Amino acid sequence: MHFVLTPVGSAGDVNPFVVLGREFQRRGHRVTVIAPAVFGDVIASAGLEFVGVGTAEDYERVTRDPALWDARRGPQVVFREVAKQLRAHYAAIDGVYRPGETVLVGHSLSFSTRVFEEHRSAPAATIHLSPGVFRSEFEEAALPSGPDISGWPLWTRRWLWWAIDRFAIDPLIAPALNAWRAELGLPPVHRVLRTWIHSPRRVIGLFPEWFAQPQPDWPSQARLTGFALSDDSCAPPHQRALEVALETFLAGDPPIVFTPGSANRFAAQFFQAGIGAASRIGRPALLVTNYREHLPPALPANAFHTPYASFRSLFPRAAAVVHHGGIGTSAQALAAGVPQVIMPMGFDQPDNAARIARLGVGEAIPPRRFTAERVAQALSRLLSDPHVRVSARTWRTAVESSDALGRTCELIEEVAR
Repeated sequence: MHFVLTPVGSAGDVNPFVVLGREFQRRGHRVTVIAPAVFGDVIASAGLEFVGVGTAEDYERVTRDPALWDARRGPQVVFREVAKQLRAHYAAIDGVYRPGETVLVGHSLSFSTRVFEEHRSAPAATIHLSPGVFRSEFEEAALPSGPDISGWPLWTRRWLWWAIDRFAIDPLIAPALNAWRAELGLPPVHRVLRTWIHSPRRVIGLFPEWFAQPQPDWPSQARLTGFALSDDSCAPPHQRALEVALETFLAGDPPIVFTPGSANRFAAQFFQAGIGAASRIGRPALLVTNYREHLPPALPANAFHTPYASFRSLFPRAAAVVHHGGIGTSAQALAAGVPQVIMPMGFDQPDNAARIARLGVGEAIPPRRFTAERVAQALSRLLSDPHVRVSARTWRTAVESSDALGRTCELIEEVAR
C-alpha cells in the first residue's frame, strides 16, 4: 500500500509524520511525504519519498512575521498561508494518488487533503497532534487567549464558540476554501474547525488518554494512540551528531535546556530571562536555537549555545526543560521524566501547558510575566519537590510502555482495507 502523508507547519508538525512514515516503511509500505519544501533534506535523508509544496522563501516569510507569535493574530497568518497553498497542495496529492493503491494521512491543517478525500472519494485519515484541536462541551481545551471558560454555563460556552467560529475563524479560511470547493462542485462548509477538519473514516489523536481523556462529543471515529516521539531521523543531515563541545558541556552538571520552538525568530526575551534564571539558581544553561542573533554576543560561563540537538538524546541528560509548549517538546520532556517550565504563546500551547501542570510535572508562565526571577522561582520549586520527581517517573514509564507508532499504523491500515 502507498501511504501519502501531508503534514502542514513547522518541524514540530512535520517530524511526527516522518517518524510515522518510517514505521509504515518498516511494515513494508511505500511512503510519500508532501510537506513544505524546507523539509526536503530531512524527509529524503529519512529514506522517504518527498514532494515539496511552496518555497523556502514562503517559509521564511511566514516565520519572520511577528504576528505569528501573537495569540490573537497568529491564526490569521497561518490560515492566510494555508489558503494560498490549497490548490498547489491538492495538485501535489493528485500527482502521486492512484485509486485502489493510495491512502491519505492528513494533518489537522491539511485542508487540501480533506477536500481531495471528498472530491475523489479517497481513503484517508486525519491526525491531530494535540488535544486542543478537539472541541467539546464537556471538557474545554484552554483557549490561546482570553478567560478560562470551563466553568461557564453550557449555553454560554456554545454561544461563545459559535461567535468565535462565525466572526473570527471562518472569515480567515472559509471564503477561499468555499470558492475553491464551488469550482470542484462541492458544497460550502461552515464552522470549519468544529467538525469538517475530521475525516469521516478515521481520526487519530497522537497523544495518550492519560494526557487528554476522550470526551463524549468527540468524533466517534476518533482513536488515541500515544505520542509519536521524534528521533534522530528527524534531524537535519548535517547536524545529527552532537558536537564535541556540546558533549563536553553535557559532561558537567545536568543543564536547564531552553528551547522556544524551531521556527521562533522572536525569542530574545525568552533567552535573556532563561540565562538570568539559570544563573540565579546556579545551574548551567543549554540554549537551543538556529538563530544566534537571539542571544547576547558573549555568553556567561554557565551557558552554551547549540543550533540543534536531538531532544530524544538530550532531554534525559537535562535537569529541566524550559520551552514554548509545543506538543512535540512537551511529549519528549515527559518521555525523559524531567520537569518543564512553559511559556505558551498561542495555538495549542496554552492547552498543552495546562495539561502538563495537571500532571504535576510543570508550570506555565505567560510571556508578559516571563522574567528571570519568575523562571528561577518556578525551576527551584519543580527541582526541589519530591512529588514532581515521582510524577515525572510515572509519566516517563507510561510513555515508554506504549506502542503509539504501531497502534497508529494499524488503525490507518484498517482504512486501507
